[in-house]
Amino acid sequence: MPFPIVPEAPDLKSNLLGLDRAGLEAFFSALGEKPYRARQLLQWIHQRGVSDFARMTDLSGKLRERLQTVAEIRPPRVIREQISSDGTVKWLLSERGGSAIETVFIPEENRGTLCISSQVGCMLNCTFCSTATQGFKRNLDASEIIGQVWYAVNALADERFGQRRVTNVVFMGMGEPLLNLSAVKPALGLLRDDLAYGLASRRVTISTAGVIPGIDDLAEGEEFALAVSLHAPDDELRSRLVPLNRKYPLADLMAACKRFTGRHHRRSITFEYTMIDGVNDERRLARGVVRLLNGLPCKLNLIPFNPFPGTPFRPSSDEAIYEFQKVTRAAGIITTVRKTRGDDIDAACGQLVGKLLSPSERRRVVQEQLARQAVNA
Repeated sequence: MPFPIVPEAPDLKSNLLGLDRAGLEAFFSALGEKPYRARQLLQWIHQRGVSDFARMTDLSGKLRERLQTVAEIRPPRVIREQISSDGTVKWLLSERGGSAIETVFIPEENRGTLCISSQVGCMLNCTFCSTATQGFKRNLDASEIIGQVWYAVNALADERFGQRRVTNVVFMGMGEPLLNLSAVKPALGLLRDDLAYGLASRRVTISTAGVIPGIDDLAEGEEFALAVSLHAPDDELRSRLVPLNRKYPLADLMAACKRFTGRHHRRSITFEYTMIDGVNDERRLARGVVRLLNGLPCKLNLIPFNPFPGTPFRPSSDEAIYEFQKVTRAAGIITTVRKTRGDDIDAACGQLVGKLLSPSERRRVVQEQLARQAVNA
């Protein structure tokens, strides 16, 4: 039986879904309640998947009635579910204001990886990414980010999915998570909290196109896995593929990565490199990657380009990918090739889309976001 579709509710009450332990303690304190209520609510919401206060039987009847009046637990509403021939699942989820985002679950033999979104669309305009071509609308709030996890965990527990578990979460869906840290951080707290999802730090990966203030911010906090979208070893080519490189060029980005690994010395950084035929897949560029990453604790993940309508790019041949990998491996860099999953339902890397802003509006918003990052740094 499919997991039930949640009807859309008006945005009238506080949505407790995105509050971490500190946030829930502050919420209950404002109600004149003891802080331990936060621990109870965390378990009901995130471990038991309960969204109805009336079912929270270790809360007093009076408190349950009050919560019904002032708050709610509102997960996203499911618009569409698609299942790939390889078992990958993609959900199109409706968020407030009519926004739509996509969330992907990738099953493997010994783990289940959930790829979640942090924004409606993406403002960075990377030329090889379908999400970027759709534009940008807004940041997701913490409840909308963790709501993807809440829905997936409960849906996958159903027998039709073989009662699968989410063992890993990656911020690699729609959007740039380091331009939305105020909402991403509470979600990270819930993913790590033993009273919520209890994931080890190595099982939560944050991907970035290279937002340096965000990398430095993460380096000062709790340890998580970091993935950096590289895609080219020189500024000229990378600026064409990843326009953010004009603001944060490679020398500055590599310095930030060294600061990150210096702070979290037990962790290496994963550099992601989308392989595009005739653009960035030559052996000389592989040698450039070796020079760029020299001395940095890292892994390199080669990602075959996933085509989408209107793109001028094509995926690199298997031979070109192999030759590129051979060069980097010979230099001692652990190099893997990502297996394409879910491409028959447009769920592969770079294929997620939504209802978004125009390119000119996107440029304005990204400048505003970067200015805020600089002020807060």
